[in-house]
Amino acid sequence: MMTTKDSNGAELVDGDSVQVIKDLKIKGMSKTLKRGTAIKSIRLTGKSEEVECRIGKNTIVLKTQFLKLV
Repeated sequence: MMTTKDSNGAELVDGDSVQVIKDLKIKGMSKTLKRGTAIKSIRLTGKSEEVECRIGKNTIVLKTQFLKLV
């Protein structure tokens, strides 16, 4: 079974809260996700380097290399 890890190597599971470590421009959205933004209740995807989360009413996929476990 594959494991999903954050930028520091900590294992992520469904429902974890993470923090963005770099300003991210999100495709299809006008705003930028700022460094330090906390994201609650992530969901794992079929890929070990990606997680799904909700920002407002939008569901987006983020690369784990830009996240750290809170």
